[in-house]
Amino acid sequence: MNRTIRREQIFKILYRAEFFEPDQMEDQCRLYFESGDQTFTPADQAYIMDHVRGILDKLPELDGDIGAASKNWSFSRIGKVELAILRQALYSIRYDDDVSTVTAIVEAVEMAKKFGQDGAGAYVNGVLAQFADKK
Repeated sequence: MNRTIRREQIFKILYRAEFFEPDQMEDQCRLYFESGDQTFTPADQAYIMDHVRGILDKLPELDGDIGAASKNWSFSRIGKVELAILRQALYSIRYDDDVSTVTAIVEAVEMAKKFGQDGAGAYVNGVLAQFADKK
């Protein structure tokens, strides 16, 4: 599984986190991996779970920064799809040394265009651009 597909899988699990309690996420991840929609190697599962756990552990910090960077837009108005994408990208920018800031932003914009509302790519790009020089 390539990096882009892994990142999409992380996004899909993060999106689920909006609808479940934190203590339910381990079970949700297991169900996701067992769904049969995608084949996961043990290495894929480990990579995805490491990132999902890392993002969920840093959620208050990530959300605070996303909210502060979303000028003229209250945090509660951010769509769940866009929020999951922003969380993942900001985590990558801050904590994943294997992903460059540019790559994290480009992949986030592409996911926002694919899964988000009209204009989501531009919104995601605008928010993440504020973190581009901070890695």
